[in-house]
Amino acid sequence: MSALETMMPAVQRVATNGVELAYYEVGKGQGVPVVFCHGFPELAFSWRHQLKAFEDAGRWAIAPDQRGYGLSSKPAAVTDYDLANLAGDMIGMLDALGIQKAIFCGHDWGGIVTWQLPLMYPDRIAGVIGLNTPLMPRSPVDPIAAMRAAFGPDMYIVWFQTPGDADAVLGQNVEKTMRFFMRKPATSGITTAAERNAGGSTFAFKDLLNAWDASDTAGQMLSAAELAAFVQAFEAGGFTGPINWYRNFTRNWVAAESLPSRIDDIPCLMITAELDAVLRPDMAAHMPGFINDLETHMVKGSGHWTQQEKPEEVNALILGWLDRRFPT
Repeated sequence: MSALETMMPAVQRVATNGVELAYYEVGKGQGVPVVFCHGFPELAFSWRHQLKAFEDAGRWAIAPDQRGYGLSSKPAAVTDYDLANLAGDMIGMLDALGIQKAIFCGHDWGGIVTWQLPLMYPDRIAGVIGLNTPLMPRSPVDPIAAMRAAFGPDMYIVWFQTPGDADAVLGQNVEKTMRFFMRKPATSGITTAAERNAGGSTFAFKDLLNAWDASDTAGQMLSAAELAAFVQAFEAGGFTGPINWYRNFTRNWVAAESLPSRIDDIPCLMITAELDAVLRPDMAAHMPGFINDLETHMVKGSGHWTQQEKPEEVNALILGWLDRRFPT
């Protein structure tokens, strides 16, 4: 049996917002549900340790493969992956499951979705948990233009804007791609990535991936079975849907002009990771000015993949906060 079968509850499916989402659920009906939203390039499987901890604690948790990922629908149009659709999927899932309010917990891109939900659907959100990803106020300028100016044309988010290019590079050798990304911070190459390449860009993952020796086993975070679960999913589904999330940065920025900028009277928890060089802990420093009910903690020694690198610490922080703010 695969790790997806042995480490996750049985897959279920729900129709929402014009797509079908695969999701995994434990503890149904026990307290306020927590919906775990994954990032790039991940899956609901990234939350396997949290689902197990919630089941053991007698708490309700739901982790979907979001649109474009895993066993969920992969619509074709780039615009199908804007924040209006990504957030609409989550609210539609609540509707289909008969849930009025939920707590949302998001990591990486899932964190961007999670922090948008109380701005777009405040009446449906009981609480918010950000893992690594802070609430980011709307930029005064187009974020892609700003990233191109600050980090250069090879910076990965700017590179992702070119149709088909990154999709093909990441999909050429999926096992190498997943092993390259999912490494512990001391060996992840992030420090090197922050240095400018010959073309003047930082975080040029295309160059780093091409140069990385796939025989290097240092810092590998996943077991062979866990790695296989990711590899099989992305070999089957490709990277185009996931990368399309990034191709809506400008579209999302335009749409966000009409949204509120504050989150008031909704309990929020922010968990930073000490060694995440992409989503640095200091990026959350402004958040008390935008949220009136915020608790913040840092996970020491963790890089970017915090819920998988340091699951016990993450589980303790989340469950402890829930026990204080949402006792069963």
